[in-house]
Amino acid sequence: MKKSKNFFPGNLKFLRERRSLTQQGLAEALGLSRSKVNALESGQTKAPSPEDFLGVSGFFGISIDSLIRVDLSKLGELKLRDLEAGNDVYIRGGNLRVLAISVDKGNNENVEYVPIKAKAGYMSGYNDPEFIASLPKFSLPNLPKQGTYRIFPTVGDSMLPIPDGSDIVTQYVEDWTSLKPNTPCIVILSGQQDFVFKLVTVQAEGQVLLRSLNPVFEPYRIAAGDVLEIWKFQAYTSKEIPEPETDLQQLVRAVREMQQEIKGRKV
Repeated sequence: MKKSKNFFPGNLKFLRERRSLTQQGLAEALGLSRSKVNALESGQTKAPSPEDFLGVSGFFGISIDSLIRVDLSKLGELKLRDLEAGNDVYIRGGNLRVLAISVDKGNNENVEYVPIKAKAGYMSGYNDPEFIASLPKFSLPNLPKQGTYRIFPTVGDSMLPIPDGSDIVTQYVEDWTSLKPNTPCIVILSGQQDFVFKLVTVQAEGQVLLRSLNPVFEPYRIAAGDVLEIWKFQAYTSKEIPEPETDLQQLVRAVREMQQEIKGRKV
């Protein structure tokens, strides 16, 4: 596998000079020593601490993902200002997140279940190891060995024929750009007390399109910055047998598809 280049050292120097700061000035702003800043810029610190990444990201207003993956010196001033405004055009999961997980006695990752009563708490505790450790844990067969998995309950009929109250087994998506259009996913949104189960399409200009399987529900777009996590559908369990689409649902779906085709021709 080809190793990705780490642009962090060069980006740190570039951003510092862009603001006309000396190493000493940046060190004082970040609460570091000048020698530490010099080591970070020269790449002598091979594994900067999470606190170093967070400090630099917060000070310059650039996501950690972009600090590491993107050569910022190659971007124009307009794109740099766009990044600083939080509109990360290089959508790979927004800001680099430290995913909280729990493991069993054999150091194998658990499959945590987020019950309905814990939904609201998940929005604030999704990256809290103690909260994640408090969730019910399961070991499920037939899941790929690689990946992190979690189970989320669904409420409502927006994803019919998957019934209301189903438990959705999901895999954590680290790089959102890897998702194929209309991939069924659980999406964790900031500022909300619930998560949504939708067909996800990551679009350009920092937008994510969310669409329901049930044609009665209109698709809508959200800003990538409002997304905390995305978990890709793997399987579901339910006490109900899925019902076939009604004639009305089939008609609505056909009309929607025609509308989308007409819009596509106008573009």
